[in-house]
Amino acid sequence: MKIRSVESFPVWVGHRNQLLLKITTECGLAGRGDSGLSGRERAVMGAVDHYRDLLIGQDPRRIGAIWQQLYRSQYFEGGRVLTAAVSVIDIALHDIKARTLGVPVYELLGGRQRDVVPALATTGAGPGEAMLEEARHFLAEGFQAIRLQRGLDRRAGEPEEIFEPRDAIAEAAEWLIQARAALGTTVVLGIDFHHRLSLAETASFCHKLPPGTIDFLEEPMRDETPEKYEALRRQTPIPFALGEEFASKWQALPYVERHITDFMRLDVCNIGGFTEAMKVAGWCEAHYIDLMPHNSLGPVCTAASIHFAAAVSNFA
Repeated sequence: MKIRSVESFPVWVGHRNQLLLKITTECGLAGRGDSGLSGRERAVMGAVDHYRDLLIGQDPRRIGAIWQQLYRSQYFEGGRVLTAAVSVIDIALHDIKARTLGVPVYELLGGRQRDVVPALATTGAGPGEAMLEEARHFLAEGFQAIRLQRGLDRRAGEPEEIFEPRDAIAEAAEWLIQARAALGTTVVLGIDFHHRLSLAETASFCHKLPPGTIDFLEEPMRDETPEKYEALRRQTPIPFALGEEFASKWQALPYVERHITDFMRLDVCNIGGFTEAMKVAGWCEAHYIDLMPHNSLGPVCTAASIHFAAAVSNFA
């Protein structure tokens, strides 16, 4: 079995663009992948074009060897664009191998460890009554974990909004306290700031919340400087949920080894595909860090995330 063609498809799904990939073998079997670098999908397409000649004619079942070749075949190391391309290829190769064997992808990852993968529901409305109504609806539908949002997540066609951090943290804190009172103590409650805050602003926000208000704080600051999160850890006991931006196991390493994330938010479509996601999952297990995989893309990323979540032991 050999790879015959590699085709990229930049598409619009829901409220965001994404890059899908189709790898077809000489026998007509096809596998599909999804790239996590939404908004820069044409850059990822360019990287996939560079890799195409390396892939044509190879046995798609040699997934680990192909991953190493893609990552190490140039002078410069990875980076977000290249790893997004490796991710989409790796996912498609796992799809091909699973289809060849006639098994679900999770069987390639060690087999299913759970029969149900609990989902995290995210409110679309910002702090306010509409947010509470959405959260109540999710709770009624059976969701046991709900994420509220305050960072900008602008939909197509909506006007630009100026994000004022001090106003945002005051408003979010007030409504989070109300949300905990309205939803009860058993639901897992968190908030995502989409890395819009500084260290001082994040610490100020945490200090506005009574103990037990939230179960996790997601991506309040950018991840380039782990020391910044270590400084925040010294100022608050609130668990952190970080990792959706990580583009390699090396980027995740300090957050695992220094235990400055409590929930690893790795994205299979960003981290390097299944090959790398399973390595990071193992590191997290050794450090008793739970996994909360990130998925904000389309059906291929959703399917990949479900198979990954089914196969790991430390899924939250």
